[in-house]
Amino acid sequence: RAAALPLTLKAATRIFVVVKALFRKMSNSDVEETSGHLLKHHLSTWQGCGDGKGFPEEEMFNKVLNPLVKEWPNMNFKNANELVMGHIIENDSKAGLRPPALLPGCVRANACRQIWWEPSTVKVGIVTCGGLCPGLNSIIRGVTNCLWRDYGVRDIFGMPAGYNGLSNPEKFPPIKLTPEVVAEIHMKGGSMLKAARGGFDAEKILDELHKLGVNMVFLVGGDGTQFAGNLLYEAALKRGQPISIIGIPKSIDNDVVMFDKTFGFDSAVAEASEVLRNGWVEATSCEKGVGIVKLMGRDAGFVVMCASLGSDQVDLALIPEVEVKLEDILAHVDKVIDRQGHMVIAVAEGAGQSFVATGEKDATGHTIYGDIGTFMRDQVNAHLKPKGGRSFYIDPSYIIRSSPVRAVDHIFCSRLAIDAVHTGMRGYTGVCVGPIHNIIVMLPSKLIASGKKRVNVHRSAWQQCVQACGMPHSLSGMAAKD
Repeated sequence: RAAALPLTLKAATRIFVVVKALFRKMSNSDVEETSGHLLKHHLSTWQGCGDGKGFPEEEMFNKVLNPLVKEWPNMNFKNANELVMGHIIENDSKAGLRPPALLPGCVRANACRQIWWEPSTVKVGIVTCGGLCPGLNSIIRGVTNCLWRDYGVRDIFGMPAGYNGLSNPEKFPPIKLTPEVVAEIHMKGGSMLKAARGGFDAEKILDELHKLGVNMVFLVGGDGTQFAGNLLYEAALKRGQPISIIGIPKSIDNDVVMFDKTFGFDSAVAEASEVLRNGWVEATSCEKGVGIVKLMGRDAGFVVMCASLGSDQVDLALIPEVEVKLEDILAHVDKVIDRQGHMVIAVAEGAGQSFVATGEKDATGHTIYGDIGTFMRDQVNAHLKPKGGRSFYIDPSYIIRSSPVRAVDHIFCSRLAIDAVHTGMRGYTGVCVGPIHNIIVMLPSKLIASGKKRVNVHRSAWQQCVQACGMPHSLSGMAAKD
């Protein structure tokens, strides 16, 4: 082991030199926003910092002693300049697929000895936006408890109905939050603040926050929520209204870019795995039975992929990222039925839209998807009934999204909530918190709202799913490499 140590140090040094060189190269490139653009996201330097490249010197500007230092003197406090490197694999076979925006490294979102805000001056608003997702109440609870117990903040308000509550608090009165109020909310699904869409008006929201004296806001929602959060940050920057705006991304579909995963996803996969087993029970209790389960995933198939692996009873996983032909699906159905007498199909709601496209858009401009689940049910029935078989169709979407959070997800929510509070108290704004290599970091909200993460069919996770399901090349998306 001692003999191997110099090689390890040498390798580490080489990685550092390469990453540093790439960062210098990238600084002169066309990358608009990176994890290293944090000067404009700290309240000490957000005004007049040019393009915002670089990391703030927290040790210079954060003059308030964290109350946790007195309460827990032996607690492990992070260095303010600790970075998690975005690219960690040497001789990476997929280096070209890694996001260049993470090359500078990501600042850890954790407790530091010195903070920006004097806790007695902090007044907080918390909102949950968009649709329901397991873990919303866990986030509300975690943020409230950390603010109250660790920092002594007493003015904590839940703003009902998402951005509607921020822009119109008279219609949607704020709810005073205390540890007693949130003590048991994580035992239930949904959001005690009534998650909702719409209502965003940056100028009106900033006016209302100023009237209420709120100077720290936690935005819990998906990429659309964080896109709006970035607009709110930019409006606050323009008018010079000092406010910490911290995003906590959510997505059952796990389609938020940059971060490893989002809260709610693990709970959704666990629930979906159970439903797939229900589909298997139905299929195996009938001659030539096919259980078809439609799961969430408008644009990304992560739930279908992971639930198929989790249940280990799926014979065909259909995801939005893979275009398939109906004749290939039916041919695979015949082969599986001939081999084992039953079959289970997991299909994402956004899969196979070439079969069911509506050509319509909703009021927000999003495409209205056709129902691929009922389409698959009808096609399989038409194909199998003359042969003595049939399908059993299950759509558990609203059951899953309204389910209570699972234990592993609740732990993750608690980590996110606590580190979101630490990030806000350190004086950051216009950022989101989430895991990179399973370490909670902060990234500019603009990065999080820059697109959607999708299953890469040439990576090992999808390949494992294909192999576990016994899918043919024609349905795998890997028949020909892009």
